[in-house]
Amino acid sequence: MSKEILTVVEVVSNEKGVEKDVIFGAIEAALASAAAKKHEEDIDARVQIDRKTGEHETFRRWMVFEDESTELEFPDQELRMIDAVDIDENATPGEYVEVPIDSVEFGRISAQMAKQVIVQKVREAERDQVTDEYKDREGELLSGLVKRVDRNGAYIDLGGNAEGFIPRENLIPREAIRMHDRVKALLAEVKDEPRGPQLILTRTSPQFLIELFKIEVPEVGQGLIEILGAARDPGLRAKISVKSNEPRIDPVGACVGIRGSRVQSVSNELAGERVDIILWNDNPAQYVINAMSPAEVISIVVDEDAHSMDVAVDEEKLSQAIGRGGQNIRLASELTEWELNVMTEVDADMKSEQETRGLIELFTGQLDVDEEVALILVQEGFASVEEVAYVPASELMQIEEFDEDIVDELRNRARDVLLTQAIVAEEIIENAEPAEDLLELKGVTKTLASKLASKGVITREDLAELASDDLIEIHDMEKEKADALIMEARSHWFDEDEK
Repeated sequence: MSKEILTVVEVVSNEKGVEKDVIFGAIEAALASAAAKKHEEDIDARVQIDRKTGEHETFRRWMVFEDESTELEFPDQELRMIDAVDIDENATPGEYVEVPIDSVEFGRISAQMAKQVIVQKVREAERDQVTDEYKDREGELLSGLVKRVDRNGAYIDLGGNAEGFIPRENLIPREAIRMHDRVKALLAEVKDEPRGPQLILTRTSPQFLIELFKIEVPEVGQGLIEILGAARDPGLRAKISVKSNEPRIDPVGACVGIRGSRVQSVSNELAGERVDIILWNDNPAQYVINAMSPAEVISIVVDEDAHSMDVAVDEEKLSQAIGRGGQNIRLASELTEWELNVMTEVDADMKSEQETRGLIELFTGQLDVDEEVALILVQEGFASVEEVAYVPASELMQIEEFDEDIVDELRNRARDVLLTQAIVAEEIIENAEPAEDLLELKGVTKTLASKLASKGVITREDLAELASDDLIEIHDMEKEKADALIMEARSHWFDEDEK
């Protein structure tokens, strides 16, 4: 029977491409299970096969526990030290002691049982191989044949016992994928599930588009051209931004290819998705102007605080700038990572006039200056009293209409306004009453709530947004208590997530 074992190991290993040791382990498990079933007790058996000769030995074994241990659950498989030393004087808690028992012959064990165990072990080994091969390849472009398509998505044969799955939402809308088609997709995630690793693929992510261009444009692979971003409306339209690291290379032209051959190849892979190649620029305003292509931008106003831009276009080009369903402006916004507001030149002028009028009123009201001085401040780019108060005096002195006396007076008035506002704000906070939801929170006393409110922490939400160090600074307490109070304040966040 030893030769039969060696033969089975050889055949199964060659057929399945699995290490021989895995097959030996499967046979050992099958023999151990068969040996255990021969006994009335629920014993734990172990089989050891000689990897060279195929000879095998069988042992009954017990897990060893301390004498005072209360963890024993299976009396036929476990022993306390006092009994274990009778079997092996070197017994150690946490390890096994064992004695030889009669072996079951390989040819006489239940064939079905052996088959099930071996098949299971082989499957586990195949799954481990797939996991090891793909676990570090997320974000990589893969290619395979379509095995089947159903309402949930498409199943892709990647070769080597690996199967990828493209969920329906990760397929390009209205794309016709059929059996035996060869398709490319991006490995989005490797899910380690009980039935085996699931390789989740996608054809809709912006990164998939970037990887396709890396294949079609050799200059990208060589590092001569960089693709810095992408935005997609899968199956309809996309934008990618490119930059050249070699002054002699036109990055847009290289990605488009001769007569559009390169971009057309990518478009064909994406079911006809139209791709705009955008020249990246380190000036955010110019980058946005490029990204708005094919619409021509007349003027642009940048609001760095709000991280937004007002983009003005000719009235006749407004619909083109917005795009069908807001597609063009949305993709440009995603690509540049700026919030973009597109409008006509007339609307932009009106908005600018309104903002200018608002700032003039602000400066005339708070700094008690006439409209002429207020207008000068606006035209020089001042947008708040804080800027007037704290900008270096040298910058104000550069304004042609201002002398040293005017500058000093403006700065003093601005600082007086800010000081008054700060005092009023502090009085409001000091007199603030804690909100009902803060008072009702478990662990918050009325005294603590009042102290928190005096520091601007008025509602439960205010407390939830604090860090424990912030809370300890307001009210001296142990860190554990501070953590507990903040987690209690945040508990409704997790309740909402579960819903």
